[in-house]
Formats: sequence, C-alpha cells, structure tokens
Amino acid sequence: MNILEVSSREASFQEAAVSRPPEVSGAVAGRRYASELPRRPAWVEIDLRQLERNFRIISRDKPGDLRILSVVKDEAYGHGAECVAKTALQCGAQLLGLSTLEEALALREKGITARILLLGDRQESEFPWCIARNLTCCVSDAQGVEQLGRCAARAGRRVPVHVKINTGMNRYGVRWSEALPLVEQVCETKSLVLEGVLSHFAQSDEVDKASALLQLARFNEVLHGLAARGVPVKARHICNSGGFLDLPRAHFDVVRLGILPLGVYPSAVCRRLPGLAPVMTVKARVAAIQCLQAGDSVGYGMHYTAPGPRRIAVLPLGYGDGFPRVRNQGWALLHGRRAPLVGGVAMDALTVDISAIPEARLWDEAVLMGRQGSEEISARDIAKLKNSVCYDVLTSWRARLPRVYLNEKSAG
Repeated sequence: MNILEVSSREASFQEAAVSRPPEVSGAVAGRRYASELPRRPAWVEIDLRQLERNFRIISRDKPGDLRILSVVKDEAYGHGAECVAKTALQCGAQLLGLSTLEEALALREKGITARILLLGDRQESEFPWCIARNLTCCVSDAQGVEQLGRCAARAGRRVPVHVKINTGMNRYGVRWSEALPLVEQVCETKSLVLEGVLSHFAQSDEVDKASALLQLARFNEVLHGLAARGVPVKARHICNSGGFLDLPRAHFDVVRLGILPLGVYPSAVCRRLPGLAPVMTVKARVAAIQCLQAGDSVGYGMHYTAPGPRRIAVLPLGYGDGFPRVRNQGWALLHGRRAPLVGGVAMDALTVDISAIPEARLWDEAVLMGRQGSEEISARDIAKLKNSVCYDVLTSWRARLPRVYLNEKSAG
C-alpha cells in the first residue's frame, strides 16, 4: 500500500503554495503572472558569487596583459547569458563571444554595449544587422569579405573584422596555407579594418598535445607571414579553456574562455586552478514517496523490481528537463547522502531509492547535479551517464527549469 508522509514543515510548505492565486485565464497566466506563480519544485541555481570568484582566480593566473573573451553563447552554456556576461565584464573581461545573431541582439537589448565577436560565418543578410548593432564578424572566404565590405560601405562605416584560420579542425576558416591572400583582401577593402586573426584548437585539453602543437605551428606560420608583410594584428587568438590551461605558448593576445569560468574543466586531465568551483546546481524536491514490497516494479517498462521492502522518492524532473534517459543508473543527493536512481527516467519524473535515508521526507530538497554536504555529483558524472561531455550536460538543462540566481548583489 502507498504511504504518504507529510511533516508539519512540509504541510506549511504546501499551505503557502496553495494560497488564493490571482484570477487569470488561458495562456495569459503563463506569461503575465510568471513571476507570481509558485516556483516549480525543480530548478537550477546559479551562484554568481562563485562565478565572480572563478573569474578572479583566472585573472590572477593569467599574464597581466592577456585579454579575456568570455564566451556566453547558448545562454552561457545554460547559465544565463546576461548575468554571466555582466559578471565577466565586471571582472575584467574585455570581449564577449557568441554564436548567433539572435543571441547578440538579445544582449544588446539588455543594455550590454561591450565588444561582441560573433563566432562562425554569417549570411549576407546578417551583415547589416551586425554593422548597425556594432557586432564584430569573423570572415573566412573572399565572398564574405566582399559582402561585408559592401554592406559597411553602404552604411558609411569602417568595421573591424577577424579572419578565421583553419589550422586543422576543418570546420570554419580559410586553410592556413591560403590565408595570406584573404587577409590582404581585407586590408585592401577600405570599409573594413583587420582587427584579429584567430583559429581554434580541436584537442587542447588532453595529455597528448601533438595535434594542438601542429595547429599552433600552422597558426604561427600565418602570423609570421603577416609580420613579414608588415600587416599589424591587434588580436591574435587560438586558445579555448584547454589551451589557456595547458598551452601558455599559445596565449598570444586573447583567450576565449567559455566553460572554465563556470567552474567546469574541459577535460579530466587538464591543469587545475585551486579554488575554482562549479557555478550551477540542479535541484528538485521530493514530490511523492512510495513504499514498495518485494516484487513491486517501478516506472515505464518496469525496469526495476524491488527485491524486498523499499522506500522510493519521486523527483519531478526528467529527460524533458535535460536529465539523461537512463535506467537504474545515476544518483541523487538527499540529506548529504547518495540515493541510487531506480527504474527508467521519464519525461517529467525520476525515482530514487531512499531506503537507506529514513529521515527523508516529502518536499525535502534533493540535488541532481552539484554538492550537498560532503557529497557531489559533477557535470562529468552526468556526462558519463549520457556518454557525452560536460558541455553537452550544461547546455541540455531545459529552459522550463527555472533559473534561480544566488548572490546577485555581490556580482553587481
């Protein structure tokens, strides 16, 4: 038989949640009254004080003249582009990096006036928007240079550009052996100003640095060619987080840091910075408790069968929120202890065995990713469940999980 456990503290929690709501109808409630609705019992916490601390640690570690470009694409890897960008700029970052025009315009609308570099290539239709909103573009082919130059001339502007060099990743960029003519084309276009030359490491955070060093040699080949022609370049950059940590010879003028300030390392083997810690924690409250007898099963497909009496907690978060769709794998933290996930993860719920945590009660706080007491479930732990990487984990937490920002005043 199912047993519902409710303490007086939990009853108070529920009573507050069911106070008389404002009178609304239809979809208007979801938009107009979003800030007044009770918070969903599953959420993401972003600690802005820790984010600020991470930037300070990085600033102390880097050479004094090395500039930081804070990569805040994809909502700063799920952390919130506006808050991360503002914190980065307050902590000394001089540029921001984004992937899409929409992302950049959203930051401009929030009042962020800092230099923004749009990574990747642009369609011709995007160039007028970039020029009007003071967004710096990367170019990697003659057609792009011609189109951007024409748009800039029509606007009566001279706009800065960064030339992307393909040194071996074979994604964006002009091949290193063919780069000098493209740079010369930029320099000859009166409406353009060559500001930067960049490349990107395909593998900078592993022990074997052979491929990274080959890319670096190719990048240096281009830079030496430009120097021989007397072409000045203000911003030379190739380093991502892994390159910043492990390849100081590749720092040049600017490093592009995305995941590192968030307190997550790009690999398990790259250099560590003492004091750096994750900024994001994913939490949920126990929404139901089921008491099972031997032979009872749990969830879709009945992938778990209780071998004896078991106490099971339901957490209202699932693969629809970005948690991996696994079966009988993974953990949650409750009262500072690990509770194993049992059964299959559903779209909106997952179940954990709390038989060994008798003090666990309805609406207690659980941690799906982050620290509770002395225990921690890291982004790398979740990545193993997904057979993926930490970047994927951070960006996969869906927008329907509310973001709760801690210590906002300390970062502002």
